[in-house]
Amino acid sequence: MTAAVIVGATGAVGEELRRIVAERELPVDEVRLVASPRSVGRRVPLRGRDVEVGPLEPEAFDAAAVAFFSAGGAISRDWAPVAASRGAVVVDNSSAWRMHPQVPLVDADVNPGDAAAQQIGIVANPNCTTLTITPVLAVLRDLFGLAAITPVSFQAAGGSGQRAMDELADQAAKLIGDRELLRRGGRPAALPAGEVFPHPLAFNVIPQCMGFEDNGYTVEELKLQNEPRKILGLPDLASHPTCVRVPVMVGHSVSVRAVCERAVDLDAFRSALAAAPGVTVVDDPGSAAYPTPLELAGTDGVFVGRIRADLADPNALLFWSVADNLRKGAALNAIQIGETLLAASG
Repeated sequence: MTAAVIVGATGAVGEELRRIVAERELPVDEVRLVASPRSVGRRVPLRGRDVEVGPLEPEAFDAAAVAFFSAGGAISRDWAPVAASRGAVVVDNSSAWRMHPQVPLVDADVNPGDAAAQQIGIVANPNCTTLTITPVLAVLRDLFGLAAITPVSFQAAGGSGQRAMDELADQAAKLIGDRELLRRGGRPAALPAGEVFPHPLAFNVIPQCMGFEDNGYTVEELKLQNEPRKILGLPDLASHPTCVRVPVMVGHSVSVRAVCERAVDLDAFRSALAAAPGVTVVDDPGSAAYPTPLELAGTDGVFVGRIRADLADPNALLFWSVADNLRKGAALNAIQIGETLLAASG
């Protein structure tokens, strides 16, 4: 009997994992659900029936072929090796293993074959913002060579979990009835404070995603620099990222200026994008057709629009890319990796 395990099964991404396991009919006989002590014993829907959530313990991984981890970096660092020692291949959604030299970092639409190269029983799922652009960057790499990118992200509250979405909703509810406060701003004490974000997010934008490093870049910005390099096999790719949190519940958007090694042919680029796995082109400015996160929440894949030539450099172009950070940016890509691993194991 083939089994899969979902660790963090009751969180926002865990809920999407359960949903996608059912939608795609993951080819396993049993799916075990594991979560924190406060969720143990709960019964949650899975594949048309209610399944009891169990504790995180070594025995949960016995006879499992694959284990999906979405419970934070600390859990992944401690428990992914335990699951691997029990014979499961871990697909980890945290940042704990992404840059480990023996762990492949896999975008299922770009480098699925790298999953088989895992050496210690762990495959890393990229950051949700990274996954919003890597399928597009792969097309540029293959067509024109890729030399440099300047990505600016507009990241949803959902990228920081359920508490972050609840905080945004609560702040919006408090502010919506006070239009004068919204119009003229106010003292910090007059604005709704939160615990997840350093400033109110409702009706605001925050040029910070995660904490700052000594070089002035945030942790999220360094992920957006380093992870595409590893996925694309371009260790010297120049990158100049800025990550911004915006008052959107679900769906990350990224504006990218890409500089290529050769002159860019926009028609060839659009044609190749239309044929790329997991990519949908929505690009008709005349009819205001371009991707937006609200309209694409709950969808799969990466949506690309606002494709245009750089005004000064024939080797450069700009594009706008959107993806649901909970589905393609986390759960769907993890399940796709799991499907690849299961198919390889026979």
